[in-house]
Amino acid sequence: MNANSDKQLPPVSVIMPVLNEERHLREAVEAILAQEYDGEMEVVVALGPSADRTDEIAAQLVAEHPRVVTVPNPTGRTPAALNAAIKASRHPVVVRVDGHAALSPGYITTAVRLLEQTGAMNVGGIMHAQGTNAWEQAVAAAMTSKIGVGNAAFHTGGEAQQAETVYLGVFRREALEQQGGYNEEFIRAQDWELNFRIREAGGLIWFSPELKVSYRPRPSVKALAKQYKDYGRWRHVVARYHEGSINLRYLAPPAAVCAIAAGVVVGAFLTPWGFVIPGGYLAAIAAGSVPAGKGLPLKARLQIPVALATMHMSWGWGFLTSPKALAKKVIASRRPAVLSEA
Repeated sequence: MNANSDKQLPPVSVIMPVLNEERHLREAVEAILAQEYDGEMEVVVALGPSADRTDEIAAQLVAEHPRVVTVPNPTGRTPAALNAAIKASRHPVVVRVDGHAALSPGYITTAVRLLEQTGAMNVGGIMHAQGTNAWEQAVAAAMTSKIGVGNAAFHTGGEAQQAETVYLGVFRREALEQQGGYNEEFIRAQDWELNFRIREAGGLIWFSPELKVSYRPRPSVKALAKQYKDYGRWRHVVARYHEGSINLRYLAPPAAVCAIAAGVVVGAFLTPWGFVIPGGYLAAIAAGSVPAGKGLPLKARLQIPVALATMHMSWGWGFLTSPKALAKKVIASRRPAVLSEA
């Protein structure tokens, strides 16, 4: 692969798992088609059983753009959609994009160059959350602040470096085929699990801030809470799947949930001093929301503490209530990394 010669740019397959994405699907696909990439490109959209106009919009895009095709994903599950799209695609570079994400200009060209320069099997960059209304702006601010997500580079940025996993990802097809694609038991965290196998096989995963993908946050408190509860639930599955993968950043939300619950109980039944803990937490997120909301409208800034608390508490609760049976089921499906014969 030689990214320095336009004539030799490798053909690229963009794969997109889609379910109930009528709000953002057209924007996401058109951002792909607008990429100034001189190599051949196809877009494969895997359609789950949506309850909105997603299928109709996808059909319009197929009719309008010959490079866009669709494949069915009856399960509606993200890893099954990704595997179906990989199977239906044909090019040596595979770019994962979600239906509520928009690639920045030059994303694919930059990713192909980084694959060549680093020798990585997968490269990825920053999940750049952006909102279209006050609530989404508040969530975006929370998701890109250290008080919201800690020091996660793909949320907050950082130097280009080797990584455990990356947001979405641009893969060499050989890595996907060698590892047999995504493990479909991982309803969430499937990126982490696949990248874990790639790394076990000796492949490099590379993060670069040059790569940026615009991400549209969940449109309501309820939807955000479900998203982060699922994140916490599946992060605990990952911790049980791979001992040693947990760190203090992941333990902070469940610890906060336990401390706040204990403080409320102590405050209600023993001494008012117990309320110092939940009060201190509320004061901390209120203070942290000030720099996070810099430059935003007042309505958005006022909602940042709600977004932060929703993310922290939902993630922590999901982690604490993640059933061992789920982890056992996933562990039973464990795929050992496939080593190259070369």
